[in-house]
Amino acid sequence: MFVKTAEGICGLVLAGGKSRRMGQDKALLRHNGETQLGRAVRLLQQHLARVFVSARADQSAEPERARYSQIVDRYADLGPLAGILSAMDSNPQVAWLVVACDLPNLDSETIRHLLDERSVTQPFTAYRSSVDGMPEPLCAIYNPPARRILDEMVAAGIHCPRKIMMRSDTRLIEARNPGALDNINTPDELSRHAAGLAS
Repeated sequence: MFVKTAEGICGLVLAGGKSRRMGQDKALLRHNGETQLGRAVRLLQQHLARVFVSARADQSAEPERARYSQIVDRYADLGPLAGILSAMDSNPQVAWLVVACDLPNLDSETIRHLLDERSVTQPFTAYRSSVDGMPEPLCAIYNPPARRILDEMVAAGIHCPRKIMMRSDTRLIEARNPGALDNINTPDELSRHAAGLAS
């Protein structure tokens, strides 16, 4: 299904992590015959005309990532912010809908709702975590004015996107399907997810 695309917004799938806790590349984990990276890209492409994959330079030739338009990280040791800042460097005039590649339950409705509820006056639009009420920064929209805030926070030594959103004027919205924002970081979490699919 392809729905009407949002104007002035690009999609970014973060796939530049080192997957230390998982012990294998999370982007390449497969569910129902599809990689987590491929699934995330496909979901964003249902809503956005331009979708990119964020990767480190040493990952750019990896075959799965090479299937897609990439934005290679220009920053080191910033975690997810490296990909977000690099995307904003590449096109500072657009908003970026950013999702992590390790959200196996992400669905089209969650993306659509985020787009529908986007603030055009606030720098960030994010879901409120159903667990702790904090912003979920890796399924969120970063408007162009967010760049100044990110730069200021990085200069102050704050690299965590969640902490940045907590200290900023962030529009928080409620998720209709909170489970869509669950991520998988460890082998145990992967096993539990697989068991849930099989049940």
